[in-house]
Amino acid sequence: MFGNFLYFIVALLIYTTYQPTATPQLPFFQAFLFFIALALLFGAVTRFLFRRLEERIGRIDNRRIEQEYHTLLTRQSIIAIVVFSLDIYLIDLGSYFTGVSVFNLLPTLEALLFLCLFIIYLSIVWAFAYPIYESLYKTGISRGRYVFSNISFAVPVLLPWFCLSIIADIISTLPFEGPQSFLMSTEGQVLYFLIFLFIIAIIGPALIQRFWGCRPLKPGYDRIRIEHICNKADLSYKDIMLWPLFGGKMITAGVMGLIRRFRYILVTPALLRYLDPVEIDAVIAHEIGHVKQKHLVFYLFFFVGYLVIAFSVLDLIIYGILYASAAFGWFGSETPSQSTSLSIVFSIATITIFFIYFRFVFGYFMRNFERQADIYVYSLLSSAQPLISTLNKIAASSGQSPDKPNWHHFSISERVDYLDRCEQDRSWIARHHRKIRFSMIVYLTAMVLIGWGGYKLHYGSTGRALSSSIFEKLIYQQIQKNPDNPELYLLLGDLDQSRGNLKGAVIAYQSALSLSPEDPRALNNLAWLHATAAENPRYYNPEKALELARQAAAVSREPHILDTLAESYYANAMFKKAIDAAEDALASARENHSYYRQQLEKFKLAAAGKERN
Repeated sequence: MFGNFLYFIVALLIYTTYQPTATPQLPFFQAFLFFIALALLFGAVTRFLFRRLEERIGRIDNRRIEQEYHTLLTRQSIIAIVVFSLDIYLIDLGSYFTGVSVFNLLPTLEALLFLCLFIIYLSIVWAFAYPIYESLYKTGISRGRYVFSNISFAVPVLLPWFCLSIIADIISTLPFEGPQSFLMSTEGQVLYFLIFLFIIAIIGPALIQRFWGCRPLKPGYDRIRIEHICNKADLSYKDIMLWPLFGGKMITAGVMGLIRRFRYILVTPALLRYLDPVEIDAVIAHEIGHVKQKHLVFYLFFFVGYLVIAFSVLDLIIYGILYASAAFGWFGSETPSQSTSLSIVFSIATITIFFIYFRFVFGYFMRNFERQADIYVYSLLSSAQPLISTLNKIAASSGQSPDKPNWHHFSISERVDYLDRCEQDRSWIARHHRKIRFSMIVYLTAMVLIGWGGYKLHYGSTGRALSSSIFEKLIYQQIQKNPDNPELYLLLGDLDQSRGNLKGAVIAYQSALSLSPEDPRALNNLAWLHATAAENPRYYNPEKALELARQAAAVSREPHILDTLAESYYANAMFKKAIDAAEDALASARENHSYYRQQLEKFKLAAAGKERN
């Protein structure tokens, strides 16, 4: 089940790391046919594979069926990600939503639409997997309930992203420049995310337990027993909830919430039905152990740690892509297929970092935190035998092999073996606590060093010099190979302009225009240089800027080109036309709305001042 968390996050990364082309690569009807054909093919293959496995039930050992079932379920879920990627990268579905105004105002809604598409693909897998699941585990739940339980269990992982993104979208649409400017800055984005992450970590459990359909456990013996063990551990909580996971047929429990007011203890009906009272005590002691050992707090830090890593290595990924693109001759090219290839490389690199971090680093700590929660039973009970018998019951009732581990749990056999060691020699308890402390020290040290390196790379002089040097060498290397490629001169001009070398930028842009006189980007960038170089009279040329900007706008009506046109009108004191162009830029923008509003306000103030004079 926890693997579904990773699938959803990977799908989100696939969507967010892809930049759709300005115009669709395929006609709409053709793209629609490809999309439908791909979905039908995926559904047909998935149905065939699960039906073929289902036909083998009764002919071979159930343990082998179970292994093949889980392997097939994982494989088809990964293929669902691949199909989703093809929709994004090959069919370029995102480009068909470019002109939808509601998506321009609230891009999160478009992302949510695509995530719903991914949920449909996973639902196809779960729907065809259901007969085998039911045959193996005999839970008695319906196919619809099985699919819904998978969705409802995994979807809350997207709740922080959705709330974070939709609030940022709403702020960008409001006429308040202060919050918008704050969110546009790097410091503002980091602070906004950290504050929001803390808030969602506090109140999220209240929302999630409602989403899962939990309800308070009724007064009675079971509730009294759970309350007693919590009181013994001095654990405060909001409520004890009945958790209807997979129809309540799974023997499991959980705890979520950093503070008492939003902390919930979750138990499934199957746990209360099949476990003895002392075994229930042991399970609740395990969950209490997660709270007492501060695992929930550490999980929050682990998510922040991923951001530190992503922030720190982003530039390194980009540099690597640039070197690779230069080797393959893609550098400086803007054809749709090559741009898509570079986007795919970036997405793969980002997803690989995510997978390695959560599968191996986060997974390592989750497994060892689970073991630490197991041995916490010794703080509340005299023996771990009730927990051992519970683990054996879970293995027997689930039909899964007790020797089967996963990325976030040791196998049941490994957990039982370790508890048996602790029963024989309690020094194993302290040994594991030392292992956790040492691991945390190593982890935190690594995060500090990675964060420091990332800060230097992004903001330090070393990082700036490195990026400029790499870009310059790559560009000149490619110019020697392809001297007639205007894209390379355009990139060189952008680099020189960013470094304040206006002379070099003008020469580079003019070289690009000599090779491609109607290139809208070269026209636009040179126009911007002439319109904004007021502090350098040698290159400040409003008339030339307006001429170039008009030519660029005649070729392309992209928001940034219209913004340059507006800036050129402004430089020539043609404020009414500047306002008209700025309004067009704002209306067509899909992002950076705050910037375009600031530009519009600047032109309006200039027009008002001119009228007063």
